[in-house]
Amino acid sequence: MTAPIVQGWCPGAHRPMMSGDGLVVRVRPRLARLSASQALGLCALAERFGNGTIDLTNRANLQLRGVTEADHQPLLTELAALDLLDGEPGIEVRRNILFSPLYTHGDLTERLGRELTERLGELPALPAKFGFAIDTGTGRLLSADSADIRLERSADGLILRADGMATGREVTEGEAIDRLIELARWFADRFTPDTRRMARLVKAVPLPAIWQGVKPVPVGEPPVPGDTALGPLYGVAFGQLPAQALARLLRDSGATRLRVTPWRLILLEGAQAVPAADFVTRAGDPLLTIDACPGAPYCPQAQAETRDLARALAGHVRGSLHVSGCAKGCARMGPADITLVGNGGRFDLVKQGRAGDEPCQRGLTPETLKTMDLT
Repeated sequence: MTAPIVQGWCPGAHRPMMSGDGLVVRVRPRLARLSASQALGLCALAERFGNGTIDLTNRANLQLRGVTEADHQPLLTELAALDLLDGEPGIEVRRNILFSPLYTHGDLTERLGRELTERLGELPALPAKFGFAIDTGTGRLLSADSADIRLERSADGLILRADGMATGREVTEGEAIDRLIELARWFADRFTPDTRRMARLVKAVPLPAIWQGVKPVPVGEPPVPGDTALGPLYGVAFGQLPAQALARLLRDSGATRLRVTPWRLILLEGAQAVPAADFVTRAGDPLLTIDACPGAPYCPQAQAETRDLARALAGHVRGSLHVSGCAKGCARMGPADITLVGNGGRFDLVKQGRAGDEPCQRGLTPETLKTMDLT
């Protein structure tokens, strides 16, 4: 198997990434929200400039795929007209912020999110994938999602926690973003090419005691498709939003805003739940737990098609399933009960491991896998 190339950065709008079907252009919604008009505009751009789909990423961003190099600048102009583009590329790459998406207007999560967004220019130079989580609801929802510095609740107030540490530092709302920037500077002064994420650095360099000591509240129940006080939640199989279907859902439901999450769920604010055959509406649907990258031919490193096989295996694998087009394993960094890794048009089988681990079987065809006992 040819070793995959690890880029070490994520695509943006100003700095897209070339894939097998064209450029991947990432849009980072501010406060994890788009107005209905912005969302409908993005759907139209996906049809006009891309391949007609919008990716919902595990960092709660949206991506247009299949954009030609000639269309990149016209696309940026249209994104700017929708107010979905930072004028300064340096600010865009720093706006890696996850939000607990069930926040309400004017609450602590929104207030902290707005202040951090306004002060991104004060951050030091950080690695491209360095990110933040504002997880200040009554129960933590983002503990398993990628972030390096986390704002969370404690039993008595608010804490700032370095990823990789069990406890954090108690802060007030008024000082929270000051301390966040201070911790980011501590990291920026010490990280190396091998410790480009906070959890890796704190294993190698002791974190001062001032940043530790207060436990966060317990992890809350993860959201599932269905109604919420803000509007209905819909699931997105493999994080792939068909642009026409999303536009139809926005219009039919009367949604006023679209919220994005890192869990393949979208929330339609102020909407009525309506039938949506292209989306997942049932809690526990295996399409929300199976991980599968775009695969061939959409990724130049993928050595097999992935998502048709993942759909065929949905519900037939006990435990977690990851179908990866190559050994890089972009769709799932952690281990899965069953991992299938594309290799020359066939698949290698890894049990209880990651895509790059040693397989227990090699050269399996999709037809063989559909008849195998993968428990």
